[in-house]
Amino acid sequence: MTALALGEASARVLARAGGGLRPGGSLTRPGGRGGLHRTGAPVLRDSIEAGTFEDVFFAMPAPGEPDRLLTACRRARDAGRRLAREARAGTRTLSATERGLAALTAGAVRVFEEICTLARLNRGRVFPSYDWLAEATGLGRATVARGLALLECTGFLVRQRRFKRVEGDGPRYRQTSNAYRPLLPAAVRAYLPRWMRPAPIPDDRVQQDADRGEEQAAMLAGLSCRDLAKVTVGGALGRVLARLGAAIDGQTVVALRESQNHPQPLDKSI
Repeated sequence: MTALALGEASARVLARAGGGLRPGGSLTRPGGRGGLHRTGAPVLRDSIEAGTFEDVFFAMPAPGEPDRLLTACRRARDAGRRLAREARAGTRTLSATERGLAALTAGAVRVFEEICTLARLNRGRVFPSYDWLAEATGLGRATVARGLALLECTGFLVRQRRFKRVEGDGPRYRQTSNAYRPLLPAAVRAYLPRWMRPAPIPDDRVQQDADRGEEQAAMLAGLSCRDLAKVTVGGALGRVLARLGAAIDGQTVVALRESQNHPQPLDKSI
């Protein structure tokens, strides 16, 4: 299950437990009266409980990967400057990706440098607070927040909000630091130097992948609802969907038997 799907599921659980989420993202009391949760601490929308998804979200970088990501971000910043000059001169109309590159700032690259350093030192587990990043980079907290937003917009960063439970009288929640994962967005690779782009995939490999995809699609099309749920989902949710699929398969078999026992008369047959 992806991080986005986990975020949506977690938001629904929080809404069910606390009576819903206000437009600003804070928990409300049951009954829909709109008052704040008794802790007074907001839990932002799409937050996931800390400790429940990190094993899926984080990934240990390959040797040298953080340095390559940082170099790519710096080169993307240089490309953004060139694109911005061309746009000001009126010789180029920027696309959405190009506008994101042109908006990259030196502060955003500095924040990304710290994210990559943490990914290398902590085996991919990166979850610093805004205050920690501000102290480590020497930038203001607002500059750090803006840099993270720019990196996320261009695809160099995936950010997931988190909350944690506070033990006490009844369940209480408190926002905690976000989880981050640095990436190299595919849309940016075209603006990097040729030596930084991955080698093109051979034609025979492309054909093999296409044939394998067709075979897999044909295999999935021949599965029953129960088997399809097991193969495509898995886990606890897969077992629930498998039981539902088994019930659907049983109803389909009964319907087929009834149609064979009581066939429609062919009144207009020749």
